[in-house]
Order: sequence, then structure tokens, then C-alpha cells
Amino acid sequence: MKIYFAGAVRAGRENQEAYQQIIEHLKKYGEVLTEHIGRPDLTADGEPLLEEKIFDRDMAYIKQADVLVAEISTPSLGVGYEIAKAEQLDKRVLCLYKKFDDGHKISGMIKGNKNLTLKEYNNLSEALQFVNDYFNT
Repeated sequence: MKIYFAGAVRAGRENQEAYQQIIEHLKKYGEVLTEHIGRPDLTADGEPLLEEKIFDRDMAYIKQADVLVAEISTPSLGVGYEIAKAEQLDKRVLCLYKKFDDGHKISGMIKGNKNLTLKEYNNLSEALQFVNDYFNT
């Protein structure tokens, strides 16, 4: 199985450690095409590639993927675009996000889309259990 992991880069890297752990966990279920999203050296400045190369590479990865898993706690235009593209290509999509205590809300365009599986988690172990449940059903 090929898995596309989506997480914020230029929108903020505050969840990088969670991305890294989710990616490592996803490897139990298949090849993660976008392991670089979890790397600690990837900053909010992004990758040292032309934007067109990033776009072309990531669109090719989404086409190859069987499923897209997105950590959406940090709002990101790019992640939203990736989710929409995966849905357009009839890919399965799992969106994980942290429970917010500060009134922060997930976009209605994501929460209102019944084609996506959304899971709100309290801690990382709960997020990983949601991944297990998703891939084992």
C-alpha cells in the first residue's frame, strides 16, 4: 500500500514531532511517499526546490497513493488542496486533528465533507489508535 501523508510546512511546523511519529506508525501499513514532511530539518521555509517541482512531485505522489492521511491541526492551504485532489481521484482520506481547548475550529469545508474520515484526538497515542482502526477495517 502507498500512503501519502499531508501536514503543514509553510503554515507552521509546530506539529512536526507528531507528523514524524504518525509517519513512523504509518510505515506498518505501507510505503509512506512523503516521509520528508516529518523531518525535523524541514522548516516553515519549505524545501529548497522550485515550487513547480514541489507541485509536480506531490501531485504524482497523490496519484500513486492508495490513501491520504492528513494531520490537519495546523490550517494549511496546501494540505487542503492535497485533500481535495485526493478526493477528486477517489482516494480514501483520513484526517486527524488535535482537540482544541482554545476555540480553534477545523474548516467547515473539511468537517462538512462526508467523503472524508475525520478523527479528533486528545493525545498522540489516541491518534495512532485511530490510524490502526482505519487501516484494520
